[in-house]
Amino acid sequence: MTESNAATTSHHYPLLRRRDGHHARVTFEELFFDLVYVFAVTQLSHELLTNLNLTGVIETLILWFAVWLGWQYTCWVTNWFDPETPRIRGLIFAVMLAGLLMASAIPGAFGERGLVFALAYVAVQVGRTAYIVWELGSDHPLSANYRRMLGWVSMAAIFWITGAFAEHEARIALWASAVACEYVSPMFGFALPGLGRSKTSDWTIDGGHLAERCQLFVIVALGETLLATGATMARAEAWDVPILSALLATFLGTLAMWWLYFGTSSKDATDAIIHSDDPGRIGAYFHYIHAILVGGIIATAVGNDLVLAHPHDGLKFAYALTLSGGPAIYLFGSAVYRKVVYGVLPASHIAGVTALLALIPVAPSVDLLTMGWLTTIVMLVTGFWEVRLVRKRREATKLQTMTH
Repeated sequence: MTESNAATTSHHYPLLRRRDGHHARVTFEELFFDLVYVFAVTQLSHELLTNLNLTGVIETLILWFAVWLGWQYTCWVTNWFDPETPRIRGLIFAVMLAGLLMASAIPGAFGERGLVFALAYVAVQVGRTAYIVWELGSDHPLSANYRRMLGWVSMAAIFWITGAFAEHEARIALWASAVACEYVSPMFGFALPGLGRSKTSDWTIDGGHLAERCQLFVIVALGETLLATGATMARAEAWDVPILSALLATFLGTLAMWWLYFGTSSKDATDAIIHSDDPGRIGAYFHYIHAILVGGIIATAVGNDLVLAHPHDGLKFAYALTLSGGPAIYLFGSAVYRKVVYGVLPASHIAGVTALLALIPVAPSVDLLTMGWLTTIVMLVTGFWEVRLVRKRREATKLQTMTH
């Protein structure tokens, strides 16, 4: 869709954002909407902390994808539609209410609140998508895409609601199937018999806005990590040297994650999506990748809680996996992110993931505080290494531009 066509479309469909060639700003409605997800991320980290076993990890992973998908699909809506128009603003507030109910039900989602969680989530996904289909009518270029999307989220809704009535293992299987429906279907254009499939080239998005929305969610997740650190610190009976050391280790680890994302790649990522020949495809990649990135941040927050609460305790295997696995997942997601942005997998991240995994066999011989410092050191070294690589890359690009 060309810029002039987009302007014409916006004239006929006043709910759409106006495409004037400038970066669409993130609105206060969107920032307000994100507050629900601050709470949701907090709920997820607490849920994992209290169920730090294989079953708890699987359950938290399913719930995390539900939280992420609810935010992600809404993010695409606010990229295409103007959140400052009364009807879209009302839609966002309705989704917020359902999202707040969903997040509140997270601790009992695999127990007595399963139906509440499922119905709230289905209200978010199906309700929002059905409303957009109704608003667009049948002749808008996005109509076919949203009808296909509605088909897939409706199929997923069957799994969500059926799973709410099932026993524990069956609920896990059914809800995992629901997640797969919504997470995988965009990869092949929401293809449905009789409705065809969408192409990423049809998803005319504001790349700068989408990149900024992803960046803000990373801030939400990192903010929850700091919140958890501060809350655990406040509950400590004595602020002795080990506790202060644990605070420094967890803070520096969080700072390293922030720097690896915002200090070395976020601006280049925005440029990559804006100047892409197919911004819809890059935007889809961003959403898949950020599910991994933020998942790593949530797991790291749990590890930080353990270090601050019990610095001198020995490491159970589950603790070792959490302390090393959270940062490793984050670095893996960050490496794929850089692959999309720069076209190469960074050696710094590959080495960082390898070092973090190599720490797991060391865990039985150290305490939580020592393990916390070891993982933090790996993250800091990876960050410094990546800074040097990015600086060299930008200098080479600048030199090449001056030569031409």
